[in-house]
Amino acid sequence: MSTPEVTDPIDPAAPSGPGCADCDATSPQGWWFHLRRCAACGHVGCCDSSLGQHARAHATATGHPVVRSYEPGEGWFYDFTTDVTYRSGPDLAPPQHRPREQSAPGPAERVPADWRSRLHR
Repeated sequence: MSTPEVTDPIDPAAPSGPGCADCDATSPQGWWFHLRRCAACGHVGCCDSSLGQHARAHATATGHPVVRSYEPGEGWFYDFTTDVTYRSGPDLAPPQHRPREQSAPGPAERVPADWRSRLHR
């Protein structure tokens, strides 16, 4: 991980919700492995290991390249355009992570039994 702190482009907007907005919107069967939060607008999308890879798709579609982990206990940022991971960055609006009671992968009731074999590597 890089040691600098990410500072741009950041807007402390509230997150779009507790899970991947695109998985929830496109399929009642959608599920994700881990979540990422757009640092520019708060959109919550699923990680690159997830089937939908919605965080990266959002960055490409909107030009918002910087995400923050939306997982409990993680505060790192990542820039899709430079492929740089930052250990820290500015505070974003709460909450800082998905609900702790929500499983990862999640949501639990939509995760298939063979989920490990479906992840992107």
